[in-house]
Amino acid sequence: MDPCPFVRILIGNLALKIPVASKPARSGVHPSSSPCFCKIRLKYFPLQTSIVPLIPPETQFPDSTQQIQTLAASFHLSKADLDKLAAKSLFGSKPCLKISIYTGRRGTTCGVNSGRLLGKVSIPLDLNGTELKSSVFHNGWIYVGKDASSGSGVKGTTTTTNTTQMHLNVRAEPDPRFVFQFDGEPECSPQVFQIQGNIRQPVFTCKFSFRNSGDRNNQRSRASQSEVNSSRSWLSSLGSERERPGKERKGWSITVHDLSGSPVAAASMVTPFVASPGSDRVSRSNPGAWLILRPGDGTWKPWGRLEAWRERGSSDGLGYRFELVLETGTSSTGILLAESTLGTHKGGKFMIDGSSTNNNNSNGNSSNHNHSNGNANGTNNGNGRSTPVSCSPGCSPRGSGDYGYGLWPHCLYRGFVMSSTVEGEGKCSKPAVEVSVQHVSCTEDAAAFVALAAAMDLSMDACRLFSSKLRKELCQQQDMFG
Repeated sequence: MDPCPFVRILIGNLALKIPVASKPARSGVHPSSSPCFCKIRLKYFPLQTSIVPLIPPETQFPDSTQQIQTLAASFHLSKADLDKLAAKSLFGSKPCLKISIYTGRRGTTCGVNSGRLLGKVSIPLDLNGTELKSSVFHNGWIYVGKDASSGSGVKGTTTTTNTTQMHLNVRAEPDPRFVFQFDGEPECSPQVFQIQGNIRQPVFTCKFSFRNSGDRNNQRSRASQSEVNSSRSWLSSLGSERERPGKERKGWSITVHDLSGSPVAAASMVTPFVASPGSDRVSRSNPGAWLILRPGDGTWKPWGRLEAWRERGSSDGLGYRFELVLETGTSSTGILLAESTLGTHKGGKFMIDGSSTNNNNSNGNSSNHNHSNGNANGTNNGNGRSTPVSCSPGCSPRGSGDYGYGLWPHCLYRGFVMSSTVEGEGKCSKPAVEVSVQHVSCTEDAAAFVALAAAMDLSMDACRLFSSKLRKELCQQQDMFG
């Protein structure tokens, strides 16, 4: 099946010039000595915020490049989102990106929003054809103030010193993705469908089991006996299963099979989720962990490691950290790809996005934006595309090439990589997974991301307070009767 069209709206290269003449009469501090930030809005999408660097009025910002060097925010538009915004433009003006600029610090004090509104700018977006080719909506300076707030801001590279100006680059990039949907909760061993418009096609089946349970047949599926025995030996050699009495959740495993029944990816809980001493929660200092595995050379090989824990404080969120595992000779190293927090009540989206960004969503823990390790991923080239390298793990020897769009295994994780939905505690969760086509070249590639999505979803249950009862599918027999 073909991938689904997606478009990323990227906002970056932010800068602000504030003339001395704009000093408020009753203010004791000039805005140039205070931090500035902006709120970025696109209709139907959560508001995002970003810091805006201040530069001296006489400084010339380099406009020679159309690329975004420093990303401030991004919006991910599906075909349905594009149609919704296009329908709006049929009955009025084009959809607009609206940016409000503030001086002062972000956040609230005593329930009142901090920061003083400096002005607004509005950038019209012509989204026609953006799913096929890149478009630049604005690149340069724009006046900030009363006129700009109504969408009539003057654009250009003027050096007028008595007007507040903002520099920004707003562009759209086509970003086709494969979309997968679990037909049930991962612990219920569901099918996984690929979605393309209104078409749903089964592509994977999932098998949940307890790796350390007596029923070893649950793990075998239709894999060869030697492969299963080898995978058990490798997993047991990790030495990270802290067998101890008390509050712990351990041994969970989910295997992804293709339609022929062959195992093509797996997620295995290799570090138990254990309550920290004197509490009933998994702490950040002692997180549980999963290994995401791919088949190769008759055994399972590690591809990624996911850690999860329960945050303390008012947020009470699900913290997580995902690293890509690179095997170098006899050792392995981890490259950080994602680290953030999801709300345990509302859930949110687990996302791997290699873009360099400093934005924060304003909707709290219900959604997230993740930052990749700059040293690991290299310098962002601004267009969200991958640059070939030779250090990524190889495809499975059984790689089928069914998808055939990606540069895997010779690519860095730049731009959007994948996302998956995670429901809050106690809610029915059927993860929806999006994977950029540039990171998929065979069935095993897609299956690895599906296994990662399942592990992230199951981590919400694994990190539940130990005073809460898990559903029966997540409890071993000795737990249920002991």
